[in-house]
Amino acid sequence: MKRLLLLMAFFSPSLLQAEDKDFVPLFNGKDLSNWVNVNCAPETFTVKDGMIHCTGKPIGALRTPKMYENFVLELEWRHLEVGGNSGVFIWATPLGAPGVPFLRGIEVQVLDNGYNVKGKNEWYTTHGDIFPIHGASMKPIYKGNGQRCFPIEERSKSSPEWNHYRVTGNKGTLRLEVNGKQVSGGDECNYCKGYLGLESEGGAIDFRNIKIKELPPTDAPKDRTAPEAKDWKPLYTGVDLRGWKAKPNTSHWKVDDWQILALANPEAEDLWSEVSAKDFEVIFDRRLPEKADATKPMEIKIGNEKEFRKITAPSYPGWTRYTLTMMGNRYSVMDNRGGKTMSQEIPEGSLPSTRSIGLMASSSVNLNFANLYFRELK
Repeated sequence: MKRLLLLMAFFSPSLLQAEDKDFVPLFNGKDLSNWVNVNCAPETFTVKDGMIHCTGKPIGALRTPKMYENFVLELEWRHLEVGGNSGVFIWATPLGAPGVPFLRGIEVQVLDNGYNVKGKNEWYTTHGDIFPIHGASMKPIYKGNGQRCFPIEERSKSSPEWNHYRVTGNKGTLRLEVNGKQVSGGDECNYCKGYLGLESEGGAIDFRNIKIKELPPTDAPKDRTAPEAKDWKPLYTGVDLRGWKAKPNTSHWKVDDWQILALANPEAEDLWSEVSAKDFEVIFDRRLPEKADATKPMEIKIGNEKEFRKITAPSYPGWTRYTLTMMGNRYSVMDNRGGKTMSQEIPEGSLPSTRSIGLMASSSVNLNFANLYFRELK
């Protein structure tokens, strides 16, 4: 009898309410003021009937403005399309990883049961897989595929029913509860401190009742902490060329979901950004075909259509991330492949007072651009 009374006390409404009070909402049910659009269109993530509604187009992410280390995260989700795909990013980077639209981090899969790509239950499941992506690492606690942890029980409900996730991250360990029961997890996660994000990946999905309870910090080391966000703004919506000065003679510039495709054209026109500033930093990823001539440098312009400076940097096959910094009359370009920084002074008065960037196509090969971000330096 005494034991029964203790159990009743433990699960009493007052205690459960006290625990619930430790949570704070990550979504206010009205707007996305507490979220950051990483690389999507303004209409990709919107608020509808007190929920975060995602169209699934383009592939990209919405993230929190601050990092989290140790926490309990709860949310509900429902796919609006059979076979819909999405995810929750844990301990993630603030920007897309080089050459992909996804954040580097640990992904908690949000996949509808109707998803039937070849390999189901062999290299993936639809019931709460957890896995590291694009440079992150993790040791799965249950069987799976490589670093991917499969759930030990099938508990997710099919579209359009709602599902509940409870994600506990603490000291680099991650545990997922699907609809009330733990099913998957990982240990020794790297990063173990970073941003939280919602994924857009092709299908419409709703999220609601997103809340978090922070646990005591354990001072994650710098090498296991995601890079800190700066005031980056996406330059590309992933659905159209808003924000770019598209003209009839720039038709060789094509929208390809999270990528801008520049078709080879000997008379190629440049694609200029509408945003401009005197001092700024730009990040962009550029893909050169594997068999293309990499001795020809990467080229980009700063200024405007009439007054500009052509800037070059080493070129590499595949995806390369470039960071261009313009400060006063000096620019520098750094890449993530060779680790070189090119820097040069520009003659006074040779550029307009505010400068945009001009993407340049190739005369001989198709190029792809992605992860275009801009921030003004003050």
